[in-house]
Amino acid sequence: MPGRSSTSRLSPDGFAYGAAAGLAVDLLIGDPRRGHPVAAFGRAAAAVEHRLHHDHRGWGALHTAVCAGSTVALGALAARAVRNRPAAAVALTAASVWAVVGGTTLGREARAIGGALAAGDLDVARERLPHLCGRDPQSLDGPAMARAVVESVAENTSDAVVGALFWGAVAGVPGLVGFRAVNTLDAMVGHKSPRHRRFGWASARLDDVAGWPGARLTAVLATVAGGNPRGALNAWRADAAKHPSPNAGPVEASFAGALGIRLGGTLSYGGRVEHRPVLNGEGRAVEVTDIDRAVRLSRRVTGLTLAACVGGRLIIGALAASTRKRRNA
Repeated sequence: MPGRSSTSRLSPDGFAYGAAAGLAVDLLIGDPRRGHPVAAFGRAAAAVEHRLHHDHRGWGALHTAVCAGSTVALGALAARAVRNRPAAAVALTAASVWAVVGGTTLGREARAIGGALAAGDLDVARERLPHLCGRDPQSLDGPAMARAVVESVAENTSDAVVGALFWGAVAGVPGLVGFRAVNTLDAMVGHKSPRHRRFGWASARLDDVAGWPGARLTAVLATVAGGNPRGALNAWRADAAKHPSPNAGPVEASFAGALGIRLGGTLSYGGRVEHRPVLNGEGRAVEVTDIDRAVRLSRRVTGLTLAACVGGRLIIGALAASTRKRRNA
């Protein structure tokens, strides 16, 4: 039936309304302190890990498939349930966007640490830093914490905002929640600890694949919105491939170039010291005031991402409609 098939998927306009509403809710209230859907997913994934954990890649792949696959399936079922009700579909998209993006909380945490650093209260800054990234705060002085915050803002703009919106534009609610599930699994088991070196391999690789387009889109938009397009592009081209992460490299390099600062260098995770290549070596050292500049750039990138995703869906929708007309002619 033509009428039924035309409403089986959320329209481009419907996605625009839902995504914009979800981002507005995030801007107004951010993440709840308790009862966040991502936290609930994390608890469920931890329970599955408790039952499935073996020091083997195959068992880790099963864990990833169960956790991410069930999340995508639930998203698909929810989208299917409202496919013939446009208002409900928009509401579902809005709720999903709010649940998976974290731009407002990211900015709040970054600025809270920046405020503590500006006041010279390193103890408070060290206490808050684990809310934002996994580095060892006790090993960092003020400038190193400022650099850690800016790098985390850059990377999480891709992971917590742009990547989710991209997959939402591509695959609707299943894409939104599926990307967030994969990203959360990577944070939980995708690191190189003795327990997760093999078990977390599948989650880490899947996150690399899922995050690839969002990271490049983030880098492009940071280049456009950062005020120094040439510097951002030069840093991206010269230094992104030096980073051990295929997705964090372009994002952090473009942010560094756009802001005119130098990122990378020595850092510590869980007692393990890493010496990472310097990104945008011609830039100056990070200062506390650069934290606010990074947050503002992140917000501009978020707005441009919404526009790009909605515009992309409108263009693809128009092309599809034109193709259908030619076929029916």
